Amino acid sequence: MRIVIGLVMAAGLTAASGAQVAPPSEVLDVHDHVAAVSADRIEADITTLVGFGTRHTASETGSETQGIGAARRWIYNEFQRISADCGGCLDVMYVSETISGERRIPDPVEVVSVIAIQRGVSDQDRMVVMSGDIDSRVSDVMDATSISPGANDNASGVAGALEAARVLSQDRFAGSIMYAALAGEEQGLFGGRIVADYALEQGWRIKAVLNNDMIGNISGINGVIDNSTARVFSEGTRATETPEEARIRRFTGGEVDSPSRNLARYIDRTADQYVPNLDVMMVYRLDRFGRGGHHRPFNDAGMPGVRIMETYEDYNRQHQDIRVEDGVEYGDVLEAVDFDYAAKLTGLNIATLARLAGAPPFPADVTISGAVHPSTTLSWVRPSGAQAENLMGYRVYWRLTDAPQWTHSRYVGDVTEFTLENIVIDNYYFGVSSVAADGSESPVVFPGPAGSFGGY
Repeated sequence: MRIVIGLVMAAGLTAASGAQVAPPSEVLDVHDHVAAVSADRIEADITTLVGFGTRHTASETGSETQGIGAARRWIYNEFQRISADCGGCLDVMYVSETISGERRIPDPVEVVSVIAIQRGVSDQDRMVVMSGDIDSRVSDVMDATSISPGANDNASGVAGALEAARVLSQDRFAGSIMYAALAGEEQGLFGGRIVADYALEQGWRIKAVLNNDMIGNISGINGVIDNSTARVFSEGTRATETPEEARIRRFTGGEVDSPSRNLARYIDRTADQYVPNLDVMMVYRLDRFGRGGHHRPFNDAGMPGVRIMETYEDYNRQHQDIRVEDGVEYGDVLEAVDFDYAAKLTGLNIATLARLAGAPPFPADVTISGAVHPSTTLSWVRPSGAQAENLMGYRVYWRLTDAPQWTHSRYVGDVTEFTLENIVIDNYYFGVSSVAADGSESPVVFPGPAGSFGGY
């Protein structure tokens, strides 16, 4: 069980001589969280979701055994059961809106997502999100009645979110975690947009969205079998960038340092440290070429989001009627899912969520200076009160401008400004993260509006 260490205890981590001591380099509890993931439980959840026949957005809602209505009620009840096991630690709710007049939803349909929120102990309105999509489809996107198992796309993502809730609800974190089963993805990403709007209405500060869309396939259409890598897609320039912010970015950089991009780097480092036999492929694109996912509406609303998924896809298993043609099997069926791989990617999410939720408030209002000077100075604003009770200090990072990952860092303590002596601003990119006493750390925040995660 993680203990949130306050500022007084954090101060005790300073050596008796007065010399500054850095926080731990890893959070040991995270290894335990990853090890607790069960491929058997994930298989059972995917099997149950497949059993609803179809989960098309416009499918049956009155039946207790078939259609998206039965599926979402089962998900809701599963979250409630998980909450009961942790003493009522989850707030479980439906978030919905009626959609009509759309190309893929011409007639009124209530698009209903299910979310469960594990409230933080010191910063409840700061949230990180793990999501999967409830709905499924066959070849005809408007076919709401044909059998559409959606085993990998995307029962795997929903099962991952349920398993993450089971594991992480046994611990407590400074910030809140939302586990989300989003609806209406195949019909136009409506569930994500509805939940993003609802979060803004509630005043929730969503700092990271991990959208899991297909995390169970290891056999690619190109013949490659790979169970040891995962892709993380992230946008470069923020969707909400203003013309003035674009002007600033042109002269100071940030095209590859949006909050979503630095979230992807954070996930990559998390995999290296906490998830055995898993490497992350960072893809510098919002999503697959010409395609979309449920992290996009969160990005559109200014909330950093990425897509986590398998590295090699089998398009014969996506958006297809179940059939055999010329010896080729089509259809998103249970038999094509690798449950151990889905568990591994769920572990990646769990490790990332635990680190993010356990971190102090993310650095805000990060600025940088050092033009025509031999050194570079970073500054930021420090939060106060209960919100920052687990804050130990800050770490500054830098890398060459063509390096994909942060390569250099230095822990600088509980300060709001630091100068890197004789490190020239023109040659590197820079950033700063916040660090908790137990070693939990925020993503790196790039200076200026291009890299801002928005306030604390």
